[in-house]
Amino acid sequence: MGARGKQTEGGQPKPKRRRRKRASTGERAPSRRTPSLALLRGLGAAVVLFAAAALVWLLVLYPSGPGAGDGHGVKVTLAPGLGPRQIAEQLAQEGVLAKPHVFAFWLWATGGAGRVVPGPHLLTDDASPRELLARLERRGGGETARVTFPEGWTRFDIARRLEDKHVTPLREFLDATTDRDLLHELGIDADSAEGFLFPATYDFAFDSDPYDVMRRMKREFDRRWDLLSRARGASLSDVMSSAKLDEAGVVTLASLVEKEAAVDDERPIIASVFLNRLRDPAFHPKHLECDPTASYGCLAFPEKAASCATFSGKATAAIEHDPDNPYSTYTHEGLPPGPIANPGYKSLDAVMAPSVTPYFFFVAHGGGRHAFSETYEGHLAAVHDASAHSR
Repeated sequence: MGARGKQTEGGQPKPKRRRRKRASTGERAPSRRTPSLALLRGLGAAVVLFAAAALVWLLVLYPSGPGAGDGHGVKVTLAPGLGPRQIAEQLAQEGVLAKPHVFAFWLWATGGAGRVVPGPHLLTDDASPRELLARLERRGGGETARVTFPEGWTRFDIARRLEDKHVTPLREFLDATTDRDLLHELGIDADSAEGFLFPATYDFAFDSDPYDVMRRMKREFDRRWDLLSRARGASLSDVMSSAKLDEAGVVTLASLVEKEAAVDDERPIIASVFLNRLRDPAFHPKHLECDPTASYGCLAFPEKAASCATFSGKATAAIEHDPDNPYSTYTHEGLPPGPIANPGYKSLDAVMAPSVTPYFFFVAHGGGRHAFSETYEGHLAAVHDASAHSR
């Protein structure tokens, strides 16, 4: 009979042999999902690296990057309450930024917009984003500029140099020099700070508050005045009482000496000429006849005198003798209404301790020196002699 399978000796079918399972080695058989997980992990790592690189660029590289221009000064006035985008757009319109959207995002990410001080700022178009924000965050932050003001400069000259050095805008500084509250705070009893901005070398931060700049220069004036007034106490007291001068009068007279003198040894002599005219009752009218005073009248108040319409930096005879010019010492007796420049230490000292001379006149005689005369006749002869030498 046909057998269906192999039988054992007992006639029973032999069971089928089962395959033995492989001994476990701890390794799992490859899964079809494994490549997808590896890919996701790789993508995740790439995203993290990209985000880290973007963060490093945004917080480290971008803030230190170059500005949009080549160092020109830019005046910007920011209104209060501006957001990052508005600040960035205004700076871009003024030519300070090349990529306002990036700057806006950086401001938002760092919270910089909330630290921006509203009001006028004097910026430079080559500032990095970090430098730009430092200047916007506080007046007077960031780098500094060394600024020198020569003796005899006016507040107008000072304002121009401050703007050129990116310290503060010209207009804002000039406004500060006539601010009544600030003048009162600084003890200046005058219409402007002219004469009280001591000429020296200063280190000012870029985009400084013009009020702080003026405070700094007035502090230096006060320091120098205190030194001189203590050293020249007796002679200063005599000058002030005999010529009926207060502190502002002394500064005003020193500003005239500063504008007339070219060599140091003549400063006390020139001071004596002006003081002799003021003190001697026989000298009348008491016209000081100082050319630079009329020039200052046209510089500071050009609208007051019609003759100033032709002013180009040097006073003409018409300007000097125009009665409508309040600073003309040819038509008005005594000192002008206020200082015509900011005198230095030597000119202040010359007025506090003038020479004792019989002179009432002087005329330029070449080489920065002057010829001094006791009488008007002697003065006319000196003028003729000076004219002959100049030909």
